[in-house]
Amino acid sequence: MEKKKIDWENLGFVYMQTDKRYVSNYKEGKWDEGALIGDANITMNECAGVLQYAQTVFEGMKAYTTEDGRIVTFRPDLNAARMADSAKRLEMPVFPEDRFVDAVVRTVKANAAYVPPYGSGATLYIRPYMFGINPVIGVKPADEYQFRVFTTPVGPYFKGGAKPITICVSDFDRAAPRGTGHIKAGLNYAMSLHAIVTAHANGFDENMYLDSETRTKVEETGGANFIFVTKDNRIVTPHSSTILPSITRRSIMYVAEHYLGLEVEERDVYLDEVKDFAECGLCGTAAVISPVGKVVDHGKEICFPSGMEKMGPVTQKLYDTLTGIQMGQIQAPEGWIKVIE
Repeated sequence: MEKKKIDWENLGFVYMQTDKRYVSNYKEGKWDEGALIGDANITMNECAGVLQYAQTVFEGMKAYTTEDGRIVTFRPDLNAARMADSAKRLEMPVFPEDRFVDAVVRTVKANAAYVPPYGSGATLYIRPYMFGINPVIGVKPADEYQFRVFTTPVGPYFKGGAKPITICVSDFDRAAPRGTGHIKAGLNYAMSLHAIVTAHANGFDENMYLDSETRTKVEETGGANFIFVTKDNRIVTPHSSTILPSITRRSIMYVAEHYLGLEVEERDVYLDEVKDFAECGLCGTAAVISPVGKVVDHGKEICFPSGMEKMGPVTQKLYDTLTGIQMGQIQAPEGWIKVIE
């Protein structure tokens, strides 16, 4: 398929409407067969459950053009499983996991002309999401739902290379114990907006959220998990029941252990010990790994030995290995790469 005439090299991380999106509706206790449609707009009642009580969950993933010209996605089965968990927590019907993967494949195929070419640094972002669509005025789950998948080509998260960022210890809490921090629900991101705007206004790139119960342990940022590298090159990531189980983080931990031969730990990480790490990064779909050069805790600066100029050496190896797997330059573990065409 001939590619769209897009300035791939200068794409930003913004929405661009593509030709087709997948839609399936849930009514009377079952999902319909679903279809690809051209209309990007959604029509719903003013009292729709999603508008009144934020009953919505979503996923984020990407399609890539590999070095040998294939279009692929990365571990979509894990996105399907995570959306199922999110739906259950918000009393929404689960969209079948096999149909989720099929919907992603169909949507990417239908928009193959928008998948950026290999080497451009750009990718096709994929957004599966689901929401309550029928009128709901009492506080209760909706009865009808819509599952959709849209795509948009996006540029590299970091133009000109990943420069280390400065983050601050937030005065706000991201998630409560026994709350919804472990699922990918829209409501979690809504509450983070004021915190991130505040951080930006104060000159910081992101927030470091602590556990809301004791405010002594590192959890995550508004949209990414933490990874730390010790001075003896062990990889440490925080453990908490309120952290979103990042697919990128899980993949990085596997790569660290099985490709790079590093020791890995998932455990409580206390704010007091952050100063002892050699490197720090934020991991997620958009950037893979964002290096952190400095953490500011209410005026007290914690500067990592890796510095503010470039990724630390271990973080760079993790980034290069994982992106190499995603782009087809390095052999992937079985089942990690889903070939679209």
